[in-house]
Amino acid sequence: MKNIIIIITAVLILNTSSTFAQEYNWNSLKDNRKHLLHLTAGLENGIIFGVGYGYQLSSKIPIIIGGEYSLPAGKNLIDDLKTKIGGHIRLIKIHNFCLSAKVQGIYRRYENNLVRMDNFGTYVGGNVGFYSPKLFAALEFGFDKAIVTYFKHGNSYREIYQEAVNGWYQPATGGNYNYGIMAGYSFKKNDLYLRVGKLIAEDFKTDPFVPFYATIGYNYKIK
Repeated sequence: MKNIIIIITAVLILNTSSTFAQEYNWNSLKDNRKHLLHLTAGLENGIIFGVGYGYQLSSKIPIIIGGEYSLPAGKNLIDDLKTKIGGHIRLIKIHNFCLSAKVQGIYRRYENNLVRMDNFGTYVGGNVGFYSPKLFAALEFGFDKAIVTYFKHGNSYREIYQEAVNGWYQPATGGNYNYGIMAGYSFKKNDLYLRVGKLIAEDFKTDPFVPFYATIGYNYKIK
């Protein structure tokens, strides 16, 4: 029973891991535009749509804190969802070249006829690349880790395993690395960008069901 739970968790959580993330042109940010609204759409283990909000702190180096919410396209939109809360900081700037890092806490939910899973995890990543006031392009990388999961088994599952117990299950069940490229264009209060890349499980042997991602993002900066 325990092995079955681990297998189900690893397969479903890994295949619902998300690289959806707000990205910024570090050389187009303005001190008088603290609020950043975000929209995204694309392919990440399925067709996804997302919204986000960021707030630029008053600091010597750019720091943006905020949250993101994404969900897949489908009949029951609220069955599966992902949220992230955290921060993004520009660490190094040499002329137009920047290195940035982000750390986020994750809550995600997956539900089908067998089980509903509520998972908490973390995402750590970064970008390094060229940023001008209008054009920007960078290499991106990150790691999404599923740490702890709450299982609520459905009736279909209990028909097979009557001894199934709802509750929290540890240890961490898996994670995905992502790496790829991001490029975009900034004009007035807007950023448009495209992200494409590859996903691979933390054992470096297993590919997710869809082993790549491609998303389009849009930022709008306001006071």
